[in-house]
Amino acid sequence: QVQLVESGGGLVQAGDSLRLSCAASGRTFSGYAMGWFRQAPGKEREFVANIRWSSGFSYYAESVKGRFTISRDNAENTVFLQMNSLKPEDTAVYYCAATERSPRIYPYTRMTAYDYWGQGTQVTVSS
Repeated sequence: QVQLVESGGGLVQAGDSLRLSCAASGRTFSGYAMGWFRQAPGKEREFVANIRWSSGFSYYAESVKGRFTISRDNAENTVFLQMNSLKPEDTAVYYCAATERSPRIYPYTRMTAYDYWGQGTQVTVSS
């Protein structure tokens, strides 16, 4: 049973930074990809970034490219999302997700690729 626990959310001002963490447990994650998604009030959940656990290859949504950085600590089984230059439109609940599916069949930018989800952490950016 895979468990994902997010932390690090909070209330910040525009231009500030936050670092989200996702602690993963229950499996060996070397063959997994990890993703971050977010859901703002009244909107659908959207892709933010993903990283391949073994290679470290990462990919970002255009809306966060250059501001957010996804990384992982293999020893701690933890994935991070460093968020800089935050904007009010980044306000959302941020979710961590994990998958061992092939990206050729299940694109990692889609929710349907992921089998495991955390409970989410709230990020609020005030203007």
